[in-house]
Amino acid sequence: MFISSAYAQTPPAAAAGGDMFSSITGMLPLVLMFVVLYFVMIRPQMKRQKEHKAMLEALAKGDEIVTAGGVAGKIAKMGDSYVGLEVAEGVEIQIQRSAIAQVLPKGTLK
Repeated sequence: MFISSAYAQTPPAAAAGGDMFSSITGMLPLVLMFVVLYFVMIRPQMKRQKEHKAMLEALAKGDEIVTAGGVAGKIAKMGDSYVGLEVAEGVEIQIQRSAIAQVLPKGTLK
């Protein structure tokens, strides 16, 4: 009595090929975001890792280095994964190779 009957409407007819175009334009922002992410974050990080690995492979006994924790010293012993670092005369500590942050120029430490 008080409620009228509801009739379903037919969906509008889509143009031929219009569905494909809308799905591509819907994915375009996602693809662009991934491309920007690659060039801004991923590629520079891979470059830094490659440079760090080359620096670690070029280490030799007598090089002056700084660790990631800020400890500076001269390499006294070389191992496969550990390095003996002389931080003072007669004081040697063992550190992991991956903890080496930078190689200093010769003569920096006295």
